[in-house]
Amino acid sequence: MKRKTQKEFWKKKPLSAMSQDEWESLCDRCGRCCLHKLEDPDEGGIIFTNISCRLLNEKTCTCRSYLTRQKEVSGCLNLQQKETFQYAYLPKSCAYRRLYEGRTLASWHPLISENMNSVHQAGISVRSKVVCESQVKESELHWHIVDWIDV
Repeated sequence: MKRKTQKEFWKKKPLSAMSQDEWESLCDRCGRCCLHKLEDPDEGGIIFTNISCRLLNEKTCTCRSYLTRQKEVSGCLNLQQKETFQYAYLPKSCAYRRLYEGRTLASWHPLISENMNSVHQAGISVRSKVVCESQVKESELHWHIVDWIDV
């Protein structure tokens, strides 16, 4: 089902003024926000891993419990709370972060390409690239640090 949104609304509205449908349509379904991240104690940056939340559907790159995810997973981000520090926890390729930083959507974004699979075809999504958190011991986190493509 295609959502009703104004054409190129992201160029005309700030994130804070978007409707629920517009907000949700910005998600490219890459699944990267559902990955465990580590904080670099020396430099303070965010280090990405290939370890996924147990709620991530690895085929669709969406949350299995989207509406109740914050109750089920401690620390799950809710970007609509408008706490801007949270954007640093998102990959540079993320539409929310891109727009927050004053950039535009990438050419592979489904709103630009009009193809819901373009995020997978561009290699941006985590499909077939992750390990579920239930399969990884905390002492092994450092073995799962990755440098994701960010465009």
